[in-house]
Amino acid sequence: MNKPSSFSLRGRKALVAIKDERDASIVKRQFERLGIDTVPWEPGGAVDGNADVALIDDDFLPLTSPAQRALLGRGPVIALLGTETPSRLKLVLELDPASFLVKPLRSAGIYAALVMAFERNERTNELKQQISKLDQRLRSRRVVLAAVLQVMHSHAIAEPAAFALIRRTAMEQRKTIEEISAEITARGYLPRATG
Repeated sequence: MNKPSSFSLRGRKALVAIKDERDASIVKRQFERLGIDTVPWEPGGAVDGNADVALIDDDFLPLTSPAQRALLGRGPVIALLGTETPSRLKLVLELDPASFLVKPLRSAGIYAALVMAFERNERTNELKQQISKLDQRLRSRRVVLAAVLQVMHSHAIAEPAAFALIRRTAMEQRKTIEEISAEITARGYLPRATG
């Protein structure tokens, strides 16, 4: 399934938490033009977890409910900044915003903030997946090392020969080196050892 383009916003849903009626009407009008459905939200009220993006007014910070914080973790957050005091910026940074807008809002800049938020969110998710794969590979390297050491000791051979033996066994059994290594460490011997 292809991921939606960050530039195509039609059909997306936005959770909007804005105190000022003027700002809220500007966002609603701009979102209608872009084809985005808006879901108004008052912190403490019911939470809709199906939003693709959340616009959070810094006047609603800090968000203290775990349900509120969990909701914002599902999609990118756009912070609406009214003041630039260090304490307010610290509260905004706790949201890990993907983009921001400065109040009082204007229609200019909303599209750019949305595109940047979706693109940053996509890139962050890709990086998290890469980190997860690297962590998994690192954990599997430990298993392979343990298996190589075990084969070295049990067959009285050097490290390159032990690894070659594990690799050959993996190819014969049509398994990965990591799978064979896990079997070796679990059983204590090379399954169907060859040579």
